[in-house]
Amino acid sequence: MTRPIRIAPSILAADYARLGQEVRDVVAAGADWVHLDIMDGHFVPNISFGPDVIKALRPHTDAFFDCHLMIAPADPYLEAFAKAGCDGITVHAEAGPHLDRSIQAIKAMGKKAGVSINPATPEAVLEYLLDKLDLILVMTVNPGFGGQKFIPAMEEKIRRVRRMIGERPIELQVDGGIALDTIALPASAGANVFVAGSAIFGGGHVDAYRKTIETLRANAEGARA
Repeated sequence: MTRPIRIAPSILAADYARLGQEVRDVVAAGADWVHLDIMDGHFVPNISFGPDVIKALRPHTDAFFDCHLMIAPADPYLEAFAKAGCDGITVHAEAGPHLDRSIQAIKAMGKKAGVSINPATPEAVLEYLLDKLDLILVMTVNPGFGGQKFIPAMEEKIRRVRRMIGERPIELQVDGGIALDTIALPASAGANVFVAGSAIFGGGHVDAYRKTIETLRANAEGARA
């Protein structure tokens, strides 16, 4: 099953002083999803924002809010993020001992459920969850900071996950070091959802965002043609 290319700008790289406008601008520029990186300073070495910020942003757009929880434990906070307006919630396989339970909880709230795996985590952890997942996120950097470089070895890992997915209707997302000159690697390996932060928001205004998003999409589509 060929899934559509989706560009998901991460607001981690946006201007926090004008976050609502940044979300409106990036959606107007052609973003498919808005990616929300949640960091706790414990599971990853950084702190970002929480459900109150997402709740404040929700009225600014109807776009899909793609919530990536880099927190541990995640389960006690799933309901808060669901109520804040997240459409999809992704938890890390490494963040808790009961991954199946976490996925069940997300689905029970009527949200799309995803699992993320860090660069050193084998994809085998996904095997018994495949029929329950809406999204798999392969981290192509070690999570915690924006602006890192894509880890080349993740290209083959993406291919293996793509084969695991088979014909299941699962989005295959990549996050980390995605830019104009790197997006072709994960796209050719089978990814269809691309998180990009500084590569997009570094432009500073809606016209620049539009140009970057269009070029990212074209490069991804060209790589898998």
